[in-house]
Amino acid sequence: MPDHVIVIHRWSDRYADYASYVDHEACRVSYVTSERAAGSLPEQATAVRTVRSTEDGKEVRAAVASLVEEFGWPARIVALHEVDLDLAAELRGELGVPGETLSELAPFRDKLLMARRLAAAGVPVPATEPAPDHAAVAAFAAVHGWPVLVKPVRGTASAGVTRLGSPEELDAYVFPREKPMLVQPYLPHDILHVDGVATGTGLGAWRASRYLNTCLEFTEGTALGSVELDDPRLTQAIGGFTAGVVRALSAGPWVFHLELFLSGTPEEPELQVLEVGARAGGAEVPFLWQEVHGVDLMAAAFALQMGEPLPDACRTGLGAEHGGWLLIPTATARPCRVVAAGWRTDDGDTAGPPVYGESGGPYAQRVPVVGQTLADLSGYEHSGARFRFRGRSTAEVEAAIRRTIQGFDFRCAPVDPDAPERVVLVGSGGRAYREYALADAAARCEVALVDLAEPTWQSGYLAGHRSAADSGVDALTRAVAECVGDAPGRAGVFTWHEVLLAETAAVAARLGLPHMSPAAAGNCRDKLATRRLLREAGLPGVGFAHVRGEEEALRAAEAIGYPVVVKPRSLAGSVGVVIAHDADDLRGLYHHAAEAAYPGLNPLDGLLLEEFLSGPEISVDSVVGDGDVRPVNVARKRLGFDPFFEEVGHLVSPWRQEPWADDLVDLVIEAHRALGVQTGVTHAEVRLTAAGPRLVELNGRLGGDFIPYLGKLATGVDLTAAAMDLALGLRPELRQLRDIHAEVRFLYPPQDGEVRALDVAAAAAVPGVVEVIRLAEPGDRLLLPPRGVVPRLAAVIVTGENPGDCRRVLDRACALVRSEIEPITGGAR
Repeated sequence: MPDHVIVIHRWSDRYADYASYVDHEACRVSYVTSERAAGSLPEQATAVRTVRSTEDGKEVRAAVASLVEEFGWPARIVALHEVDLDLAAELRGELGVPGETLSELAPFRDKLLMARRLAAAGVPVPATEPAPDHAAVAAFAAVHGWPVLVKPVRGTASAGVTRLGSPEELDAYVFPREKPMLVQPYLPHDILHVDGVATGTGLGAWRASRYLNTCLEFTEGTALGSVELDDPRLTQAIGGFTAGVVRALSAGPWVFHLELFLSGTPEEPELQVLEVGARAGGAEVPFLWQEVHGVDLMAAAFALQMGEPLPDACRTGLGAEHGGWLLIPTATARPCRVVAAGWRTDDGDTAGPPVYGESGGPYAQRVPVVGQTLADLSGYEHSGARFRFRGRSTAEVEAAIRRTIQGFDFRCAPVDPDAPERVVLVGSGGRAYREYALADAAARCEVALVDLAEPTWQSGYLAGHRSAADSGVDALTRAVAECVGDAPGRAGVFTWHEVLLAETAAVAARLGLPHMSPAAAGNCRDKLATRRLLREAGLPGVGFAHVRGEEEALRAAEAIGYPVVVKPRSLAGSVGVVIAHDADDLRGLYHHAAEAAYPGLNPLDGLLLEEFLSGPEISVDSVVGDGDVRPVNVARKRLGFDPFFEEVGHLVSPWRQEPWADDLVDLVIEAHRALGVQTGVTHAEVRLTAAGPRLVELNGRLGGDFIPYLGKLATGVDLTAAAMDLALGLRPELRQLRDIHAEVRFLYPPQDGEVRALDVAAAAAVPGVVEVIRLAEPGDRLLLPPRGVVPRLAAVIVTGENPGDCRRVLDRACALVRSEIEPITGGAR
């Protein structure tokens, strides 16, 4: 078996290209990460376990234990982010995995030990002492003077660093609980950083840079920049000093990020160590090295943690080109909403960014869009805006950085917790099927609509709307951002439209709004991806095959065993789904699945062939928040028009006492985990087979066919309101108020035809009928399956104390629906 490697990962951006560092086909590579960061992982990952934070040791250990149980003992445990290094070292020690230990890591993570180790080797460092309390800091200041810096012994990115300028400021300072602190003199010198690789015999590739402003000032709201240095005298001095630091801290190869104080004169520069990390530099350093210098520092760090030699590119000097970067902080307390993010024009307006590289501008940037919500996240990756520069000299790059600081207009407004909450609904769907949901949504919070057309029937429920130019992610993002920008309070985005699920997930990710991740939405939309992920997670097996062409389907069906179900990979509403009982059936029906289409959806390459699951079919509506999956409703499907799986009705009824209930809950929870669904209201379809529940598919949106409406009638739980809460980042109220039965039955024409008249008044008056909803109007042409998509005349919705009550009321009411259908004959079929 190939080796198992576990990677602890926390970046949302692609700082590390793991797929190029290790062959994911030859080696099982599994990841522990957060939902936010999961989208930057390779598609070839063996498994992904999500945790709330990679700093939560308990959650990470549980995730690692599940990976070990499923895929075997890891050969290596890798972590490339500074904050994750300690936990990775602890796990190596606990599991007996080779690699950097806590004791080897200590001089780079414990700043007290670092200072003492360097001082013992004769490397200049500022005075550094423990700061357990106010008295210790006062005593230090009495010797070294004010101001002083108080900082965590183990910290990163200037987090928790405080400048104290007087005894009075010290008196007001509150020490953090259970976090060891140290104190150093505040030095008003220039600060440099040196990034590179130590080979074990000396320096490999390295480059020195000067900060423009300081990391501490960045935490206080000032832009932070960096420019690589080209002064030969200074860089020669830095190179010699850096070699001494490297020798003092480690005899082996390592990737380093060294920060230095620079004082003295150009002729005789004086250097002191601020701190040093055994990892690639943060901010834009990894990208800059890849793009300007052609060296991947993350690849070097990964190789060393895997016990492999350094890449050859890390062992030699760099070229003549110089780089730089700039981070613009968020001046407003987070969470906040972006109100301006662009380049100032001569008339004072804000325009879009310049073309990369023109007029001394950045060659790459990450800039939030207006309307984006910036969450309360720390770290340079989550800066307000990020830019990268390249040029022939330090002066050229620094000038471009300073022009950007002056010319870039970035402003945010705080999110007002007392202002009305707003959810932007992407696509409303048809009135008949979704007006109940829009009414429920509007009762919960303000609703704004983004759709391709101007609102009509929806208008009475809306607090605002925008018409998108098209259904592409860019157009939808602009429209949603405008709707969000109009609201000062908490905001969210949501869709119940299957066609728009993937796009809405992408919009939410761009705008920093709570939502199912784009990766999870894709896993739900692609039924082949669903099957593969369920299999990899070890969930109860369903035989399947990915086929391209009728002959391949026939061979796969023989291997699986008849009957088989043939379905498109990513359509909706059971369109194109058929059952074939033998080879003749499959030959006759294959084209139906292969030629099926659903407006707005790409069927994707090939078809999915699955073993037929015998047993009653149900659907399960679940509410998922922060990975906590809570099944709420179970609906028993009524199927018709065999072999085409047309859903002709649904019954929501009590289910917790059913013999299969516990197995069903386990299956649904594990399926969400396997597909990476951490947030949202979902709709799972399940078959209750003799061997236990088996998942048919998991839809990443509110159920259709009035099932949430039935659930509200039967239990009192409003799934639409729950979806609004999740979109706003809130925990929904799911308290059940009752436990009765609610059922919908759909009425179909007796044959293909054009509707001439439809009268539901008598049916609506039957006791026990909640509502009769017209689904067709005079002039509509209805083609029965498989020729038409849900060709329904009406929906009759009832409640009762038991299924028999519902059936009797439905029988009576449906018999009273009057319709006139003019048959369609000849070529219309």
